[in-house]
Amino acid sequence: MTPALLTIACLLAVTLGYAATCAVSPFGDCRKCHGLGHLLKTDRKGRPKRGKDCRRCHATGKRIRLGRWLYNRASRTYHAGTR
Repeated sequence: MTPALLTIACLLAVTLGYAATCAVSPFGDCRKCHGLGHLLKTDRKGRPKRGKDCRRCHATGKRIRLGRWLYNRASRTYHAGTR
């Protein structure tokens, strides 16, 4: 197998794997709060305590994956153009 063909096969496998992940689980953990829904703060003794609600995910702890966001956007554009 040539290196170019191997590279193409690997890229195709990664792309199809990500598409399957977006189809099965369209939401992932928020990158800012790591899925907690709020930020962690520490008190003066160094113990963790709950901080403010996460502004990025609106305290849900979830975000929509990029691939699913692109699919939703393309789907809405297609449906708006065919009506």
